[in-house]
Amino acid sequence: MVNKTVTAALALVAGAAVVVTAPATAQADPPGDKDVTAVMFEWNFASVARACTDRLGPDGYGYVQVSPPNEHAQGPQWWTAYQPVSYRIATKLGDRTAFKNMIDTCHGAGVKVVVDTVINHMANSAGTGTGGSSYSKYDYPGTYSASDMDDCKAEITNYADRWNVQHCELVSLPDLDTDEEHVRRTIAGYLNDLLSLGVDGFRVDAAKHIAVADLADIKSRLTDPGVYMKMETIGAAGEAVQPGEYTGVGDVQEFAYGRDLKRVFSGERLAYLKNFGEAWGYISSSKAATFVTNHDTERNGSTLSYKDGANYTLAEVFSLAWPYGSPDVHSGYEFSDKDAGGPDNGQVNACYTGGWKCQHAWREIASMVKFRNTAGSAAVSDWWDNGNNAIAFGRGNRAYVAINHEPSSLTRTFRTSLPAGTYCDVQSDRPVTVNGSGEFTATLGANSALALHTGATGCGGTTPGNPGPENPDGTVGASFSVNATTSWGQNIYVTGNNSALGNWNPAAALRLDPAAYPVWKLDVALPAGTSFEYKYVRKDAAGNVTWESGGNRTATVPSSGRTLLNDTWRS
Repeated sequence: MVNKTVTAALALVAGAAVVVTAPATAQADPPGDKDVTAVMFEWNFASVARACTDRLGPDGYGYVQVSPPNEHAQGPQWWTAYQPVSYRIATKLGDRTAFKNMIDTCHGAGVKVVVDTVINHMANSAGTGTGGSSYSKYDYPGTYSASDMDDCKAEITNYADRWNVQHCELVSLPDLDTDEEHVRRTIAGYLNDLLSLGVDGFRVDAAKHIAVADLADIKSRLTDPGVYMKMETIGAAGEAVQPGEYTGVGDVQEFAYGRDLKRVFSGERLAYLKNFGEAWGYISSSKAATFVTNHDTERNGSTLSYKDGANYTLAEVFSLAWPYGSPDVHSGYEFSDKDAGGPDNGQVNACYTGGWKCQHAWREIASMVKFRNTAGSAAVSDWWDNGNNAIAFGRGNRAYVAINHEPSSLTRTFRTSLPAGTYCDVQSDRPVTVNGSGEFTATLGANSALALHTGATGCGGTTPGNPGPENPDGTVGASFSVNATTSWGQNIYVTGNNSALGNWNPAAALRLDPAAYPVWKLDVALPAGTSFEYKYVRKDAAGNVTWESGGNRTATVPSSGRTLLNDTWRS
């Protein structure tokens, strides 16, 4: 059975003379320079709504991208969401009401909503979809039949042949004949239905398998033909279809960007990044949607991922500081099985629990979103590098970042174009004083960064966008940081002499995050003035516990802000 609201939307766009008017909806403020998108992969709609209010809006994200909301094939794998059964909003992530509530909540937080849309193909299976619709391959009652599919019923075999790429089947998924009127009307009806609910833009999955003319025609039928659209168009030398062909329709995801960052941060020199962007053969910055990693590439290993520790984290810092394209920040979950879907059907009760990684909220990453917003359109200035893996650069007189990807600490005097004054290093929450000549002296630890901008001049946990993952409101507490190497399957935890730290019980110890491995970090809210003892422990997959050596460590929470603890594991 097809949802009546969707059926009505499809009927409205069936006649060219009909004007479709979307109902009034709450709208987000224009993002302006807020061009960073948090991609909440496999998060359910209720969890996305909460994240918009708690983190994304306050941290300065302009957009949130959500997983496909339409009915799809059932199964525990993430890729079932990319096998549509109908265009009803009915998935394990939430129903139509939850989807609409999420949009309104995010708009209320000043965050616009982008929807991942799958309009190239349908499900390669038979059964009952997530919304209860029966279907089989090439037959999706109420939506499409076999006559709506392309004539080529074989898999794509030759990417040097445009017809083969755009008419045959991507991994045996039934390919929609987007040159056909009924198909175009039906897809436009689905997108118009999403627009009527307040959606602000679309990511088009597998866009290079759809002819540019077909996409342009579909977009022209929308109630807002100028709506934001970014397209997945993976380019490679020698292929018939290239990303640059699609820039007349919208932005293009520049896959080479993420692949090159992996190569540079994994084994080449950061000094090479001085002209990163169009000079490397990429599409125009104004049309580029960029990412360090996404849901596909973190699984196939073509880009960095959370598993790459400091390489990944520092690449995210660089990406958000560098003025090329509009960046996506992927926020997903831990996985060993690359096919596994999101934990607990997309329900995120708290970050860093249940397998949810919450990269969008890591201090190193979240702090750079407002850095980017403050930098705006300012060009790169004051570039410095050591010829190897330490670099620094400014964004005019608005912002400045230094990245030390060397194996040892770096101490130097940096020259900036910032006005004289005291700034907060949003990476460490420490004050930095810039003199009248635009200079400051600082020490950066191995695999760490420093970032200053004119929108952050106060520290102590009160700078917007600065709170740590367990301290989202900027309350007082402790910021743990320990340099500790581990073997596969091992993790580092902290425990101490109060209930917030587990009362010395290893089973209740708090797991630190290895985003900047070998440095493990965690922020914990504790009352002002609290004096406490603590130690680090190492646990393996079997639950075996190893305590660090030496006596108990001690610290006291200040009256405001966090006590910053920079420790080294004691063998």
